[in-house]
Amino acid sequence: MSTRRSGEDEPEEAGPSDGADDGGRPGTARRSRPLHPVKRLLLGAAGVVVLVIGVALLVLPGPGLLLVLAGLVLLSRALPAVARFVDPVRTQAMQGVEASVASRWRIAGTALAGLALIGAGVVWGTRALSWLPFAGWSTGTSLILSGLIVLGLLIWSHRRVHRS
Repeated sequence: MSTRRSGEDEPEEAGPSDGADDGGRPGTARRSRPLHPVKRLLLGAAGVVVLVIGVALLVLPGPGLLLVLAGLVLLSRALPAVARFVDPVRTQAMQGVEASVASRWRIAGTALAGLALIGAGVVWGTRALSWLPFAGWSTGTSLILSGLIVLGLLIWSHRRVHRS
């Protein structure tokens, strides 16, 4: 007769699936059961799209490294072999976050750029200047959304770096 109670001394899933070796960060532990093939395909496709946009934004203005990180995280959920690239990119991205809010001038410049994007979106959307190419709310909305993303990332970066 066994004296073991239910749930006691049960073999635990050890290794990377329990999240013990990842510093307890949510979303970094591997799943113990495989993903459904459709979900895996969708995560992989979304990861590739975000990764490609992030790589393009490495040379264009925008949060390229953060999008590369997001793409790798999504892709690593679909393809566990990609997970080894997440931590080095996360380290570089967080260094970039720290550098982006290191001085008041950088913060002010980023805030002005975000506000300028929102202002340009309003001008494009209202067709205030008739000679603007692609005038209309489709372009205006994308500019406003870009400005809001810039300001949101600035606030997130500032809070992350300057925690009290």
